[in-house]
Amino acid sequence: MTPAESRALPAPHPEAAAGPDEMVSYRTPVGVFAAPAPVEAPAEPETPTDPHAPAEPATPPAEPATPPAEPATPPAEPAAPSEPATPAEDVAVADGAEVVPTRPWWRRWTRRRQHLAVGGLFLLAALWVTSRIWLDPSGRVASLYTGDPAQVQFFLAHSVRVVLHGEYPFYTEQFNYPDGVNLMANTAVLALGIPMVPVTLLFGPAVSFVVLVTLGLAGTAMAWYLMLSRHLVRTPLAAAVGGWFCGFSPAMLSHASWHPNIISQFLLPFIVWRVLVLTRSRRPVRDGALLALLVTVQAFINEEILLFTALACGVFLLAVLAQEPARWSAAWRPIGVGVVTCALLAGALLAYPLYVQFAGPMAYHGLSDAVKDYGNDIAAFFAPGSPTLGGNQRANINLAPNYSEENAFFGWSLSMLAVGIVVWLRRELIVRALAVTGLFFALLSLGERVSWWDRELVTGPWQLLVHLPLLDAVVPTRFGLITSVVVGLLLALAVERAWALRPADRRTVRTLTAAGLAFALLPIAPMPLRMVSRPPVPDFITADRWRTYVGPDQTLVPIPVPSMGNTHGMRWAAATNLDFKIPGGYFLAPRNGNTGDAGRFGGRPSGVGQMLEEVATTGRMPKLDDRQRRRFTDELRHWRAAILVLPVRQQNAEPLRRTVEDLVGPGRQELDVWVWDVRALTDRSV
Repeated sequence: MTPAESRALPAPHPEAAAGPDEMVSYRTPVGVFAAPAPVEAPAEPETPTDPHAPAEPATPPAEPATPPAEPATPPAEPAAPSEPATPAEDVAVADGAEVVPTRPWWRRWTRRRQHLAVGGLFLLAALWVTSRIWLDPSGRVASLYTGDPAQVQFFLAHSVRVVLHGEYPFYTEQFNYPDGVNLMANTAVLALGIPMVPVTLLFGPAVSFVVLVTLGLAGTAMAWYLMLSRHLVRTPLAAAVGGWFCGFSPAMLSHASWHPNIISQFLLPFIVWRVLVLTRSRRPVRDGALLALLVTVQAFINEEILLFTALACGVFLLAVLAQEPARWSAAWRPIGVGVVTCALLAGALLAYPLYVQFAGPMAYHGLSDAVKDYGNDIAAFFAPGSPTLGGNQRANINLAPNYSEENAFFGWSLSMLAVGIVVWLRRELIVRALAVTGLFFALLSLGERVSWWDRELVTGPWQLLVHLPLLDAVVPTRFGLITSVVVGLLLALAVERAWALRPADRRTVRTLTAAGLAFALLPIAPMPLRMVSRPPVPDFITADRWRTYVGPDQTLVPIPVPSMGNTHGMRWAAATNLDFKIPGGYFLAPRNGNTGDAGRFGGRPSGVGQMLEEVATTGRMPKLDDRQRRRFTDELRHWRAAILVLPVRQQNAEPLRRTVEDLVGPGRQELDVWVWDVRALTDRSV
């Protein structure tokens, strides 16, 4: 541990000598800001480390000489009631009057063994949550919104091409050909996909996807546990409870089926801690550089989560300063130097990727209007999440934008407990600052229109911020993820304080604490994610039969054409590590393909693609004329199509087959697909 980190600890060690009726106080969170000299005169650790004390500091050292004498008495008192490590319930009485102190088996474990046990518990919980998809990673997918898993698998296959073929990492033409897709503007998860290349090569992108989901949940919980146990609380149970909720909250479970990039938050605890270390760092340049490296890696996992982390740290520190402004005098210099160092180094590392994202080909500005409107209903904070023990998917239908965006859903019991914790520990500075942070982002998560049970009440505060740079690309309901982390930290602090109480019947207090946790957390206990079967990748694709038709600059056109609602073609390409190009797909791009326009889902509108999608959905064949046939031929030439491929088992396959035959002529069945060779139609030399 570095000197800066040890100074930033919330002082469990200096205060461990407190009397038997005292508990460790976090009302002055030393890990947040350096204590101002006028307020905290008995700054014991600063006396030996202050070399510049010529004449004026001669008076302050005289005063601290008395306070150190006070703690000299309490250490003698704890000897009577036997150290906190061996409380009353931990002594076994023999036959006579002899009292033999014993320690429970879990307290005899080393710190490393405790960490391994907690990590194993988190991993088992993550395997439980993902158990249904582990049964058949390639053949099972989330019951709703199958597009996101297919998109992530496509990006994982892209990482393989980056590593093996040196392909350009920030842009690709392997889908949405020939316009391509700006991958920096589409969360290509390079920081996750590149380490997973061996798994993707050996087992396929579908297995890599479920591995990322499993490790994302367990890794996030473990990261918060380690940070809490080292820097905020001393009780392992308190750190485990806080880590559990940060990793397996209803919001995390909601994203687990679709967004491994959002649930992979294992760097966030360390980013937050490095920010707090800066507040009293003696090496702000070094600490700022370490923070810059963490920021850079997180930017290639998910930039939105990184932005949320920066905003949350800013609001939290402002909340601390608002309560104790004197702390700013000791904190502004290291914070300023560290932040400037971080900005310069991270800016240099991310300058080119960010240029591609905001000014490169197929860059867009702002999200689709439909996504900008996503907000939480107030009632969502009091209902249990759908993928939890007490969740009801039908009851939650109008409380969140969709099932993949249930970013609150704490349930009544946990919401009441969180409020009770804030009231109980309201005298502690860190608790008040956390409460302000959680409430602020809970309000922003309501979106532009505040509603209660789907009934609009007033205009939300988000409407004032939605058009600001960077914030115009934020999905507001996801601010609830910050509130979830705040609740996890409050739970950890509450368990720590309850465990540190010294009442006569300590066992009763701990039993009541455990009962309160069960009452709050059991209704939102994680359950296995709901999965449904999905069509397998056709044998025509896996057997490489397509290679006899498709050249390097040609495309394979799945029927229906890939789009937000039809992503099977993207899975076909991912299964071959993107060895062939496809038109269309599910991604974010500028409207009409014009770089710099507002974003939308999908590329240029395709009239024929929309027609085939409608046939696939309804089974009704349209009446075609020569004009539509010419238009379809023009689109095929624009895509440089080599073959059209329709799976035999595709929904409404027969109407689709007849429609395509009416457009380009008869096809033939090859293995488990219908194939139309259209190279003669699309050859530009003809």
